[in-house]
Amino acid sequence: MLGGLTGLTDPKGSDWGERMLNTVASQTIRHLFTQSESVEVSVRCNPSSKLLQGSIDSFTMKGRGLVIRRQFAAEELFVETDAVAIDFSSVLSGKLRLKQPTQAIAQVVLLEDGINQSFKAELVRKRLENLTAPALTAFSGGQPVSFPEVQVKLLPQNRLRIFAKADLNNGTLVPLYMTVTIGIERRRRVSFKNPEIELDQVSEAQKEISRTLSLALVEILDNMVDLDRFDLDGVKMRLNRLETEGERLIFSGYAEIERIPRNP
Repeated sequence: MLGGLTGLTDPKGSDWGERMLNTVASQTIRHLFTQSESVEVSVRCNPSSKLLQGSIDSFTMKGRGLVIRRQFAAEELFVETDAVAIDFSSVLSGKLRLKQPTQAIAQVVLLEDGINQSFKAELVRKRLENLTAPALTAFSGGQPVSFPEVQVKLLPQNRLRIFAKADLNNGTLVPLYMTVTIGIERRRRVSFKNPEIELDQVSEAQKEISRTLSLALVEILDNMVDLDRFDLDGVKMRLNRLETEGERLIFSGYAEIERIPRNP
């Protein structure tokens, strides 16, 4: 009867539950992203009758070409859980609800282009514009200082080359060049450490201010990328490691999933 209601009766009577749940989960997960090239969900539940009790053996999601919160691009996202308890009645209504929190391993791949695009996002811009810290305004006659342009290039061994411009709000733009090492702190924050300031391309008159503003920008970035600011509702990400690989930045860790997030 249940198979008839869902229209997913398998003539072999084996995997109707998995197929139904795959469909519902794919629709639910896809709607979490502003844009997605592909989202593939695979649910394992054997035998399928376990689904009636809300028991799932594992849940895997693979996504490509994802855009989160309209402005943050992820090239790849992989999530895999162990056993999960779900509310089966929610599946029949086309939704997906967890009975209890669960954990999953996760991997996120960002492209260099996507990282640079993220510096134009409002959530990031507001932390780089109209800054009034005394260490900055000392060079601008008390005017707010902004960093209107920030670009990064991924380097081997978890290094980044950063090019930026500082706007002193008095008609002066100061070029900034540096290389930093990125790492993970407290499993939730991306750190920017060991800055090597490059002054070869800076005019003699601006060398000292470029050095000082470069160090200030590194400190701002070091305090900016905290995953708690980017978590989806009901999902908390934690990182174990990161690695630069060509034009890709790869994060691996785990997700604490309290509930399936609502659409952003």
